[in-house]
Amino acid sequence: MKKNLIVALLAALLTCGISASALSKSHSGILTMEVDLSAQAQGQIARLWIPYPVSDRYQFISDIQTSGDYSGIGVYTDRSYGTAILYAEWSKDATSRKLKFLFKVERQEVRRGALPAQEPTWNPADYATYLKPTSLGPTDGEVKKLSDTITDGKKTVLEKAKAIYDWTCENMYREPKTVGCGKGDVCTLLEKPGGKCTDISSVFIALARAAGVPAREVFSIRLGKKPQQDVTTWQHCWAEFFLPGYGWVPVDPADVRKKMLVEKIDLKDAKTNAYRDYFWGGIDPYRVVIAHGRDVMLNPPQKGGPLNTFGYPYAEVGDHPIDFYDPAAFVYRITYHEK
Repeated sequence: MKKNLIVALLAALLTCGISASALSKSHSGILTMEVDLSAQAQGQIARLWIPYPVSDRYQFISDIQTSGDYSGIGVYTDRSYGTAILYAEWSKDATSRKLKFLFKVERQEVRRGALPAQEPTWNPADYATYLKPTSLGPTDGEVKKLSDTITDGKKTVLEKAKAIYDWTCENMYREPKTVGCGKGDVCTLLEKPGGKCTDISSVFIALARAAGVPAREVFSIRLGKKPQQDVTTWQHCWAEFFLPGYGWVPVDPADVRKKMLVEKIDLKDAKTNAYRDYFWGGIDPYRVVIAHGRDVMLNPPQKGGPLNTFGYPYAEVGDHPIDFYDPAAFVYRITYHEK
């Protein structure tokens, strides 16, 4: 009876012109990042790059504040993906190198339901960036063979993406011992399919691109659910594929596998099916998007080679990069405050 009432209510709202997205959840708060490079080698120029979140359809960024003892600071974008970057530097004479960066985020749940089965004519060349291989995500060889097997008989982008999503949910698994979010080394992962969010998302993306489905990573920081939480290590990555005539559709097989691990449920469990349905086009509001792209050249350019991912702050002292996977040595801290 209750279910029938909910269905009737949704139908009534849609009849009145209210979209289902109007019923989606939202979450807000303030993220504060504090960086201290003072303990790193002295007598050299120190440079810091931080992913700089921007407003979009599903998140509103406001009340941005920066402070510190840097000698220069600015906001830039990378040339390939348009990711915004907060850049700061300290002179070689600086003995203290501190920066504080905070912003308020209002985040909306994403529910991309009722995906159209009919595919309009589209030009893959328009999405060439999201079809090409990356240094750790090839689209030929064994990846192409597997992709062809998974998508055998599938004709449309939607059919191929769904087949690859299902395969990823069923064949990858979460490995808690993985450092950070994982490197996303697809060939290694196909041999040993355990990792964290970047790993699992990267497998989906490489298989999708090999099948001619435009796909990309989305890098984020999870938002706390308590009034105040340390979220320094709460970086998260998921994937999106481009559905012609509709737009970018989020998928998060990594969170499906995380839910399975945390809740100790298997693939046949009804709760697993519910999570698989939700994360096929759905994303919860407890995350803020901060970056896109792989093999990233920052702006201003870093001394080191292209970054595999830019989901963490990145710093160089002299010509030497600092290990961003180790916030205790870096040193940085990210906190969430309810607002």
